[in-house]
Amino acid sequence: MGIRKRNNAKILKAQKKKLAIAKLRNCPISPRKMRLVADLLRGKEVSRALNILKFNPRHAAKYLEKLLLSAVSNWQSKNEDKSIENTNIFINEIKVDGGRMLKRLRPAPQGRAHRIRKRSNHVTVVLESNKEMK
Repeated sequence: MGIRKRNNAKILKAQKKKLAIAKLRNCPISPRKMRLVADLLRGKEVSRALNILKFNPRHAAKYLEKLLLSAVSNWQSKNEDKSIENTNIFINEIKVDGGRMLKRLRPAPQGRAHRIRKRSNHVTVVLESNKEMK
């Protein structure tokens, strides 16, 4: 039983070496607006995704571009022996979750107050390298 655990550990370590993760927390954009841009990137190759983000006019694209570059840097630090140009790296998973909500009050007519909820989000990007291109 001990040999099987060691073999599984080696397999998991090899699989983790293919993955690179980057997280952006408490980004001051609502999750819905961020998901509109994130849905464009899911499953795309990194170079193509960076081009999409570069020419996307939405404000969320700037945050995602910076996050994607951070994930590429994380992949590069894990795989120092491989070059980015020769490897097929793509976005395996991109997840946008709701973050903390700042609650504010805005004056309303007749002495009332309306609540404003300033939403934020958490974004997680997982990159995976398929295989080396020739």
